[in-house]
Amino acid sequence: MNNQVQARVVPGKATPRGKFPHIKRAGDFLFVSGTSSRRPDNSFAGAQADAMGTTQLDIRVQTRAVIENIRDILQSEGAGLEHLVEISAYLVNMNDFGGYNEVYGEFFSADGPTRTTVAVHQLPHPHLLIEIKAIAYFPK
Repeated sequence: MNNQVQARVVPGKATPRGKFPHIKRAGDFLFVSGTSSRRPDNSFAGAQADAMGTTQLDIRVQTRAVIENIRDILQSEGAGLEHLVEISAYLVNMNDFGGYNEVYGEFFSADGPTRTTVAVHQLPHPHLLIEIKAIAYFPK
């Protein structure tokens, strides 16, 4: 692989569930793979189950954790959320849009990255309400 294209799995983040990197640099652009609220121990921020197996899922907690995970992944390349130029967000239920949008606004303004939000049938784990992929512009 040439020095213009480099991929990495970021230490301290949840290991990808497949053969793909957390982040890939292609020239001056950084591409962040779909990121969830999964922690390195495979638990999920914003997901709890009681002794009866009843789950409580919180879109606000999950959205915050996803954006913080993306921030950490970008920091592995020296970049930050301010370098994002595009975000694609995937929600399992558009009824969660309000909570997601509220937390998103804590991190980004109208001058932030372009954004697309779509509803999907499901994500790779039943406790996930949201996944986000992102592109940043960060020249070396």
